[in-house]
Amino acid sequence: MIELDNLSIRSGPFALDHVNLSIPEGAYAVLMGGTGQGKTTILEAICGLRKVTGGRVLLCGEDATRHKPADRGVGYVPQDLGLFPMMSVRGHLEFALRVRRSPPALIRQRVDDLARLLGIEKLLERHVQNLSGGEAQRVALGRALSFRPRILLLDEPLGALDEITRDRLCELLRTIQRQSRLTTLHITHSRSEARLVAERLIVLSAGRLAERPLADLDVLPAAAGEELRSPPVERRTHVSRSTSG
Repeated sequence: MIELDNLSIRSGPFALDHVNLSIPEGAYAVLMGGTGQGKTTILEAICGLRKVTGGRVLLCGEDATRHKPADRGVGYVPQDLGLFPMMSVRGHLEFALRVRRSPPALIRQRVDDLARLLGIEKLLERHVQNLSGGEAQRVALGRALSFRPRILLLDEPLGALDEITRDRLCELLRTIQRQSRLTTLHITHSRSEARLVAERLIVLSAGRLAERPLADLDVLPAAAGEELRSPPVERRTHVSRSTSG
């Protein structure tokens, strides 16, 4: 479960004030909104990479506002993936487990399980500079999942992929989320991507978060991710004043 309680964030001239959000445990929520609204800032505040100036971040019912990132149980895939260029795929999948000093046998088993789940068994010894876009996305996802987080945050994870690869990864994300019951918050500007994964739609507009029906994806403008429009009103050529409707 993810809850933001009256959260405020300052970063230079940019500010978000009195932000509230509630995502139930095990739900897959998509966060949309115009460029520069603060979507990434909200994810960074949840995972502990952005200091908050007021309010609370509650994760799985616990106040995590002052917790260090490593103590929040949150897996995070940033927009640029954050892969280490000189590290192998195996090294990325091992990274969080080694930081947490997990036993070597557990690390080996977890890496094997993740590689099989993500379809990257043959890539384990490859360095990330030699990966395709879709392969790199799978590695970043595997690193985020390696330590079995309770919550998964995804910042435009599929934005640079072709449509076929994106659709396959959307299917993979939903499969993983259903199997693990991870509470997931996924930023995207793509209506079609949101349709493939979302159980809940959250819109950030003018500094406020609001949950909207999934049907509202149909009234997003062509430049997906800008503010939602109201549904079109049916035009009538003749309206009788005596008609009550």
